[in-house]
Amino acid sequence: MRYLVILIFVLISCKNSTNNKSESNTFEDIHSKAIFVDSHNDILLQTMEKGYVIDDNLKGKTHSDLDRMKKGGLDVQFFSVWSNGNQINPYNFANIQIDSLDAVIKRNPKKIVKVSNTEELLSVVGQNKIAALIGLEGGHQIEDDLNKLDSIYNRGVRYLTLTWNNSTKWATSASDETKKDGALNSEEKKGLTQFGKEIINRMNKLGIIIDVSHVGEQTFWDVITNTKKPIIASHSSVYNICPHHRNLKDNQIKAIAKNDGVIQINFSSGFLDSTVGKKEDEFLEKHKSEIDSLKLSGVNQYLAEELMYPKYRQESEKLKAPFNLLIDHIEYIIKLVGIDYVGIGSDFDGMVLPPKQLNDVTKYPLITKALLEKGYSEKDIAKILGGNILRVLKANE
Repeated sequence: MRYLVILIFVLISCKNSTNNKSESNTFEDIHSKAIFVDSHNDILLQTMEKGYVIDDNLKGKTHSDLDRMKKGGLDVQFFSVWSNGNQINPYNFANIQIDSLDAVIKRNPKKIVKVSNTEELLSVVGQNKIAALIGLEGGHQIEDDLNKLDSIYNRGVRYLTLTWNNSTKWATSASDETKKDGALNSEEKKGLTQFGKEIINRMNKLGIIIDVSHVGEQTFWDVITNTKKPIIASHSSVYNICPHHRNLKDNQIKAIAKNDGVIQINFSSGFLDSTVGKKEDEFLEKHKSEIDSLKLSGVNQYLAEELMYPKYRQESEKLKAPFNLLIDHIEYIIKLVGIDYVGIGSDFDGMVLPPKQLNDVTKYPLITKALLEKGYSEKDIAKILGGNILRVLKANE
């Protein structure tokens, strides 16, 4: 069954599979023919925090907008729905974000359509429209209620990131599990609780993909033990290249491959380049007084810090990772476990430092160009750009 599913998505991960001779096609041709899937974009957060409308031209303000997504060859977008752990009524806040996406879709039926399964997705892509799905980033948003899990599935959520940086009552986050002075001081407190395992079981039955980006290592291994369906890491990268606590170690990458899941590489420079974290800390410390002033005026910590990057653009540009490091992370996974287990989860508009050259969604084709120059076939490139995660989506339905 595993290889049948892989074969199906080798066949459908190109919009036009009649010609697979890479040598006769430009990278633009290959990129255009592949079904390109980005598993993580936070543009809905920008609409909530800054009042942007994603069917407007937001060039120079955000990494994404509807027309630029299409210009970059995007076919399928998992829109992230997020709130931090202190959000009051997070389930309601999540539904407001979904409402905002639905409003965009209603205004632009010729450009974007919400889909609920791979059959609908392929139909929409065949009409040259963007297929929209939703990823819920942070299990706290279901408010410990299985009925709310069912409800968000009915609204189009097709993956759930079990935790954000905050832990839930039923799963521990990577941030909390790695804190030296955090609330978690014993092994017994780490991982999934019995209720957490019930959530995993319910997700498997509904067809919501389990996303292990942001979860702690013990939670990760508990998921591997309990899931009956393939999982994803929707926006994570490789720990052995960049030892960020949110990146995946070799044994985790191998476990995801054995599970027939997929790791979707995060574009954020701090996840790609091990030197960025320290430089970014120094940048924020330099502008601490300004950040503190913004916080006193009512701006939240994340937004206050984010505002420093465009304001001091010359400084922040120097913090960005080299573009080739993004390709290094993709290739690392390919060399470790194979071509079938890696994809793209940009984190555009949820981070401020994409790698050099890849400054917005219109630059996606640069990835295809780099992979082609590395000698990858059109078929393999199609797997990386979308075929692999489409396989996992299908396997969860």
